This record gives sequence, structure tokens and C-alpha cells, in this order.
Amino acid sequence: MPNMDETLTMLKDLTDAKGIPGNEKEARDVFEKYISPYADEVTMDNLGSSIAKKTGKADGPKIMVAGHLDEIGFMVTRIDDKGFVYFQTVGGWWNQVMLAQRVTIMGSKGDVTGVIGSKPPHVLTAEARKKPYEIKDMFIDIGASSKEEAKEFGVKPGDSVVPYFEFTPLKNEKLLLAKAWDNRIGLAIAIEVLKRLKGEEHPNVVYGVGTIQEEVGLRGAKTSAQAIQPDIGFGVDVGIAGDTPGISDKDADSKLGKGPQIVLYDASMVSHKGLRDLVVQTADENNIPYQFASLAGGGTDSGSIHLTGNGVPSLSITIATRYIHSHAGILHRDDFENAVKLIVQVIKKMDADTVKNLILA
Repeated sequence: MPNMDETLTMLKDLTDAKGIPGNEKEARDVFEKYISPYADEVTMDNLGSSIAKKTGKADGPKIMVAGHLDEIGFMVTRIDDKGFVYFQTVGGWWNQVMLAQRVTIMGSKGDVTGVIGSKPPHVLTAEARKKPYEIKDMFIDIGASSKEEAKEFGVKPGDSVVPYFEFTPLKNEKLLLAKAWDNRIGLAIAIEVLKRLKGEEHPNVVYGVGTIQEEVGLRGAKTSAQAIQPDIGFGVDVGIAGDTPGISDKDADSKLGKGPQIVLYDASMVSHKGLRDLVVQTADENNIPYQFASLAGGGTDSGSIHLTGNGVPSLSITIATRYIHSHAGILHRDDFENAVKLIVQVIKKMDADTVKNLILA
């Protein structure tokens, strides 16, 4: 592994942390460790979203920058008599990326390693081999010989199951391979935004938020936004990269390294036109590269934030990432850096008059 600078160490710690929807504590602890030095206070809503507050001007607009703590994973539902573990997906999985993958069960006696198993192709009919293996037929092998032994290992129904993958910079060290970019990169952006604002004047109050349960319905964004009552919302997340074989421009045209994505539309929200225009103008003024993206399926935390109170102008700014919702994704470090730069420049403009004019836009 190349020399790990401060940023890479943070990204490794965030992506290595285990946290599926409903059990985000490990990821939250890492988030709070890194964001606390730049926040005036860090609080938590009653479901477990972490809210770091930094005051520039106490009576200025409230700006919410939200990344989600959770990653897609599984939950143990039952253990059969032979000690094989059955599970429920938590978040959206595609069955073809699951088989033979290593997982970690967060058991009561510590982590338990397992692998997602299925029948080998040798015993399948020619017809069965052509079809994707159904998730309901998959199981996790933890090397237990019976239900009793699995319980002795500390495994029981309700336990979290997390994909196992090690953070790895690739030969081109700007390209970073890891699990859970969705959405530990959003947490990293929130942390870095507060860090860059340390000692800087800004005419507002900024909240860097790690939300829970985004992958199962944008739930933590709803509760944390109710707690904050923001005036402006930014959801920071991953987006679709269209620069791999088999994806046409009409499906996705974003490329790694060409700048953060400004999301025009997704299944959870039509982005706020006034805020979108301000962000594009700010990027142009500062020569920050960006790409436009729209997504017919899927949503981001902005989908919950913008419906808070009597409405919050919101926009999602995302990082193009390859192979999301699998064990391993790839993104480009420059896109992360430019997303941070862009959000910081926008926040510095966000005084009360600017926010008021946005709403009228």
C-alpha cells in the first residue's frame, strides 16, 4: 500500500468501519472521531444520526451537509440444524454480485468470518446454470457444524452481516478501491467541509451530518433534518459512473476524475432550481470541474431533507463511483477534493439574502 496521508487514513477508517442500516454505531464512532475537532458541538438524534454543528454567524441560515453512515449488507434471520446461516438483504443487492463473497457477521462474541455459499455448478442442470441464483437460496457458511455451534460462536438472528473488503489505492493512486463508498465518501465530504471552514468566516451555521438508514428509505435524513430545521440542504453521496464497458451514454455518462456530479433529478427529488443555478455558477467562477447527472431510480438523503418543515431548497452533489451496491467500488480522489472545494465556496456565499433570493428563483 502506498504512503497513507491523513486523508487516505481517514478514508480507510471510514470504509473499513462496519455499519448496515439499523446498526451504524461503528461507522458513527469513526465519523465523530474525525469531525469533532472542527465542530462546536456534536449531538445525536434519537435514532442515531450524528449532527456536528459549526457556527459562522449564529443568526445566519442553517446549512445541512448530509452523508449517510450505513452501507448495504445483510441480517441473520435463522440458523439451520447444520449450522448454515440464512439472511435478509438490508439495502438493494443484485444477486449476481453476492455469491462466493466473504462477509463478517457482527456476533455477540466478536466478528465471525463467513462466505456466501450456494450449490457448485457441477451439480446444477444446464438450464439452472443459465439463471441467476436466487437470493432466497443463498446462505452463509461460517464453518459451524450445528445450530448449537453457531450459537457458541455468538451468532444469532438479528446480527448484522457486512461485506468484507480492504481499502486499497490502485496503481494509479488517485483511484481508490474499497467497500462502502456508498456512502462513506459522503461522510468524508462532510468532515472535510467542516475542516476547511475551520478559522474561516462564513455567514451561516453549518451542520455536517452522518445519517442512519438511508439505504432502506432515507430515514435518518428525515429525523436529523427535523432536529436541525435547515434552510438549505445538500445530500452528498455516490453516483453512477458510466465509463466502464457496456454502459451507454444514455444510461450514464459521468466519468471518474471529471468532477463531482450535480444531480438534476432522481427518484426522490427534483433538485431545487435556484440552488442548482447558484452551485453551477460558483463552480464556473472557481474553475471547479463538474458533471450533470440524473437518475430515474434511486434517491439520496436530499429526498427527505427537502420535505422538512415548510420545505428546504436542496441539491445532491455526488461522486461518480464504479460498481456501487457490490463488495467493492472505485472512485477518483480528485472528484472528492473538488466536491469539498465546491461546497465550501457555496457555503461562504450563503447569507440570509442569498437564501431568500434562492427560494424566489
